[in-house]
Amino acid sequence: MPRKKKELVCPRCGSKNIEVIKTWQLVAPLPDKKGRITITVMGSLKCKDCGYKWRGVVSKLKVGGSSVEVEGSKGKKVLGGEEEEERRVKEIVIDIDDLD
Repeated sequence: MPRKKKELVCPRCGSKNIEVIKTWQLVAPLPDKKGRITITVMGSLKCKDCGYKWRGVVSKLKVGGSSVEVEGSKGKKVLGGEEEEERRVKEIVIDIDDLD
């Protein structure tokens, strides 16, 4: 079951009238168990009501594998198939006599 992402809310006054001033991406160095890489879109945010500025997560993308998952202020959206293929195990046989 997808979890709901909260909308951007000002931590000082609780207003939802938020402006994203600047964004940048952070890429996770390791993939998750489905082989997807998580890209977190961070942002410099400003409340239009009280003028408070802070930094926070704007959205997250999970890219790779068999699907793309976008998680933002509107919730979670999955693009592509969710089929999981069974991986075949590779067997490598080395004879000690063949090594120099």
